[in-house]
Amino acid sequence: MELIIPAEISEEAFKLLANYETLGIWNVKEESGSHIVRVLTTVEQTETISDELTDHFSHQDGFRIMLFAVEATLPLPEKEEEKEPEEPRENEVEETPGRISREELYTDLSEGAKWSGTFVTTVILSSVVAAIGLMRSDVVLIIGAMVIAPLLGPNVAMAFAATLGDVSLAVKSLKANLLGFLTAVLVSLFIGWIFHINPNVPEMMSRTQISWGDIVIALAAGSAGVLAFTRGVPAAVIGVMVAVALLPPLVNFGLLAGSGYGTLAIGALLLTLMNITCVNLAGVVTFIVQGIHPRQWWEAEKAKKATRYAIIFWFSLLLVFVIFIYFNW
Repeated sequence: MELIIPAEISEEAFKLLANYETLGIWNVKEESGSHIVRVLTTVEQTETISDELTDHFSHQDGFRIMLFAVEATLPLPEKEEEKEPEEPRENEVEETPGRISREELYTDLSEGAKWSGTFVTTVILSSVVAAIGLMRSDVVLIIGAMVIAPLLGPNVAMAFAATLGDVSLAVKSLKANLLGFLTAVLVSLFIGWIFHINPNVPEMMSRTQISWGDIVIALAAGSAGVLAFTRGVPAAVIGVMVAVALLPPLVNFGLLAGSGYGTLAIGALLLTLMNITCVNLAGVVTFIVQGIHPRQWWEAEKAKKATRYAIIFWFSLLLVFVIFIYFNW
């Protein structure tokens, strides 16, 4: 963490920092009297420290916090010896459960939910590759399309917005999702209209029906997508898993609909909708388990209500699909 601390609050700020067990603090005093302070700390403490400093000094002109991910530090930090659990003390530091801070998450997901020319282009390319892979029943091509597809960011951002009760981020991510899905459908519709489609190809036929396994895969994909951001797992790798649940059945729907296979296309569309439901439900639940919540108490009340509504909405939709599978299994 890099802190810009004005001279008039420096003494109080250093007292607050002294309450935390950091790996190192370096202070550079400028001619103006302000301080540039670098704090090396664990991922788990970042959110707690930044929240307390923000609560005390966010109104102060010139105060700023900047967060940087450290790839490595030498010499290596010494491992603490395991201590017997003690009773909680007053003002004890509450650490986040092995995840990056809320602010880092917001920045990453807000960037991932942006729709632009590049976003549309990558959706088009991934849809074309997926369509060819489905028509040829080529698993390698389908996986390649999922690596390209930028579907991870907008979907995880939508679950994150529901967890925080952030309307602006929810609208932003919803627009990106709709644009991505609409683009993929239009591209696959066009390909299905031009080329001869054989619906009996295994990779296409397998994505025209809903099964219990599809629910498990989609729930796992949603949870993995969230963990990709909160735990620092490479997003491109986990993005493939999210794309497994979203891109192939969506493109399959477009191909079948474009070729006039209405009944099979409806099956592919239902599979896509069920996967969207599972990904978002699992995403919201995983964010809650990770301890994501707004910084201010009045925002927390709004977030709890938004989260409750989101879970009820997605769970109700999932229940509809479960009933559908049960009577058609």
